[in-house]
Amino acid sequence: MAATPSHLISTSISIILLILSSLMEFLVLASANPTSPALLLHSLPAMVLPLYLSTPNSSSRTSSNPRRLLQRSESLNRPNARMRLYDDLLRNGYYTTRLWIGTPPQRFALIVDTGSTVTYVPCASCEMCGRHQDPKFDPEESSTYKAVKCNIDCTCDSDKVNCIYERQYAEMSTSSGVLGEDLVSFGNQSELAPQRAVFGCENLETGDLYSQHADGIMGLGRGDLSVVDQLVDKGVISDSFSLCYGGMDIGGGSMVLGGFTTPSDMVFIHSNPVRSPYYNLDLKEIHIAGKRLSLNPSVFDGKHGTVLDSGTTYAYLPEAAFLAFKDGIMKELSSLKQIRGPDPNYNDICFSTDESEVSHPSDTFPTVDMVFGSGKKLTLSPENYLFRHSKVRGAYCLGFFQNGKDPTTLLGGIVVRNTLVTYDRENSKIGFWKTNCSELWERLHQSVSPPAMPPASGDKNSTPGVTPTLAPTGAPPYVLPGELQIGKITFDMSLNISYSDLKPHITELAEFIAQELEVNTSQLRVPNLNGLFQVYMLKFAANGNDSLISWAVFPADSTESISNTTAAVIVARLAEHRLQFPVMFGSYELLGWRVEPKEKRSWWQRSYVVVLSILGILVIALSVVGLLFLLRHRQRTVNPYKPVNAAVPEQELQPL
Repeated sequence: MAATPSHLISTSISIILLILSSLMEFLVLASANPTSPALLLHSLPAMVLPLYLSTPNSSSRTSSNPRRLLQRSESLNRPNARMRLYDDLLRNGYYTTRLWIGTPPQRFALIVDTGSTVTYVPCASCEMCGRHQDPKFDPEESSTYKAVKCNIDCTCDSDKVNCIYERQYAEMSTSSGVLGEDLVSFGNQSELAPQRAVFGCENLETGDLYSQHADGIMGLGRGDLSVVDQLVDKGVISDSFSLCYGGMDIGGGSMVLGGFTTPSDMVFIHSNPVRSPYYNLDLKEIHIAGKRLSLNPSVFDGKHGTVLDSGTTYAYLPEAAFLAFKDGIMKELSSLKQIRGPDPNYNDICFSTDESEVSHPSDTFPTVDMVFGSGKKLTLSPENYLFRHSKVRGAYCLGFFQNGKDPTTLLGGIVVRNTLVTYDRENSKIGFWKTNCSELWERLHQSVSPPAMPPASGDKNSTPGVTPTLAPTGAPPYVLPGELQIGKITFDMSLNISYSDLKPHITELAEFIAQELEVNTSQLRVPNLNGLFQVYMLKFAANGNDSLISWAVFPADSTESISNTTAAVIVARLAEHRLQFPVMFGSYELLGWRVEPKEKRSWWQRSYVVVLSILGILVIALSVVGLLFLLRHRQRTVNPYKPVNAAVPEQELQPL
């Protein structure tokens, strides 16, 4: 039905009044506070969104983003993408996840970065890109790739043909390239089906981006090009994601794109999306060993405020806050010897402890509490503000630094090690829950069976009639079922390095495997467990660009078995991803582990060595007797018996 002129006039007047009302509100805010965020919006990147008329009976808009409000009721019913994190925060400086782009899929190791808003990988045509973990993305090899053509919503190249992106980071590294759209997959543990998404195809990278082992960046920040924003806008996930970084010396972890049922005791802190383009927190106080630092809360509110950034390794405080923090820590540790840091180029603050306390730094170092505007606090254990000295056993260094002259407080990944962090963007809050992030992944995927190893022809390492014993469902991955007489431990791992590249270094890898298990390749001893074992490689196969390897651990003495305690220690090191390899081997994924009971042997299998030994002795004895008989017979033949008076040839006497 056509609209009447009076209806059109009424609608137009309503729109004009709405615009005038918004303008008046803006002027009032500006006059009241000249530094209001409303006046600073011109410095942020523009975000072009379509406008829709609301229905008359729509809910009241209590959220600053009504577009997100519509998804609240069904947020937990939507699928999520559960993805593993790799690498180690301090050894690599970052954590990576795996993303597959194109048809057929091309795999990439991408740094998870909440401070970036674009996802990009090196393009096959890039001549100014470094050598990274995986081959470059080749658009020509993907049947689903489409270039993003120049339009009013993007920055165009000089020829006005394609959309481009450019990014520069605080350490002065840069990335630039063209924008493309293709099918993105999140791995076989993900409930989320592959989705089309826009990403960057690099034509140039400099600085750390050029030299890093990882392929590129997975942007999790707020922005049109963010993977999270694109999936939310499609309506396939709720407006939330979570990260869980592994603890000290462990590495690995988990990531979830989308929502899930969070723990009831998770601590949520407000995060104001208008305050800055980053994920910020309203930090007010820092306590060391229960004592509040004498600081004005405004010290944490400079520039971007307090920002949580997964792509930053350490924590950085404004000058006044850092000096107070350093003095507070040193006061609590006045009894410890202060030593030089591992890198002479930096003035690290390090402390030497008794070696007996190496595995329990919480017994020596104080807890640190961060108190926020809501009065809620985040407690940091020593692993959340310290890192191990790489050259001195039993020494730790401070992982908090001064942020130059920048008044921003930057909380990097070290602050949230072994902490599940949920970025609930829909409700403008961030949740924290202390947990073992290495175990969290196994709990999330306990129902997923590990992929089978390719069959190896002529494999003689399997024991007929022995059924492998898997870890019980619902239990931590290294809890062994019952008190078994264990005869063998086997485990399968996947390394993100090609078969041809790994094959010449397989012996070297075996040495690193043994070293990381704290054992020897031939006869290996697990410390303090009084057991001798042997390690063998059972299978070695290719799986696309990856390598699959099976290993086995046996008792050196075939009459012995592996105790449950010893087996649990070995399996724990595997399940908790404590194995750290040189960069040349990339990172590994534990596909599964098994313990096999000691085989019950027959009388002959138990005694055949003794029987064969007795038979061997008898054979040797008979051989010796026979040899003596032959020698004696030969002597009689050479020197026949002569009568006493028989004539014999005269022999010449030898001179004296």
